[in-house]
Amino acid sequence: MEGTDPVNKKLAAALSSGAVLVVALSGCSSKDSGPDPKLLDWAKSVCDAVPPQDTKIRAANDSIAKIATDSNLPPKTAKATYAQAFQDMSEAYKAIASAIAGAGTPPGVDGGAKKQQDAVKNLNGLSTSYADLKKQVDGLDTKDQGKFAKGLHDVADQTKQIGEQSNSGTAALKRLEEGDVKEAIAQQPSCKVNASPSAKTG
Repeated sequence: MEGTDPVNKKLAAALSSGAVLVVALSGCSSKDSGPDPKLLDWAKSVCDAVPPQDTKIRAANDSIAKIATDSNLPPKTAKATYAQAFQDMSEAYKAIASAIAGAGTPPGVDGGAKKQQDAVKNLNGLSTSYADLKKQVDGLDTKDQGKFAKGLHDVADQTKQIGEQSNSGTAALKRLEEGDVKEAIAQQPSCKVNASPSAKTG
């Protein structure tokens, strides 16, 4: 797909940070004594919701990475792949936000309400941004190669802003995960499964 191949690679690179956000919800425990049982229940309700969404986000990133190396990909196929990937990411981040919102304020955590609200706000923001990208892709003209390449370029530019949002989201999750919350999350099998090797550094 001449003219769009470099843009495909740019998009794949910009979006590869998407899955990083989810692995922020993982930790490792160094304490012998466990956290409050109520906090453990809170962590379980959050962690149990994460793995399927993490899988969804990683699969979306993988699908974009695959088409980034195919210079002969028809515009219609590229459009459909991007649209589905962005929709999946939007739905996944929204689901994680809902899980954290539904869990309520982490019990016994100083400033827990604000930390929870910040994390939910950032995740919902990411969900909205990916939904907007999906709409943008839906509007691309696949009949005109030049217009399609330009449209993809615009989408790639938008992903830069989403990358910054993702960094903010990761920071918000890490603030939520400080102290006893990190210990509680570290004890959840679902979050341990979800953690990547690079995330297990605590």
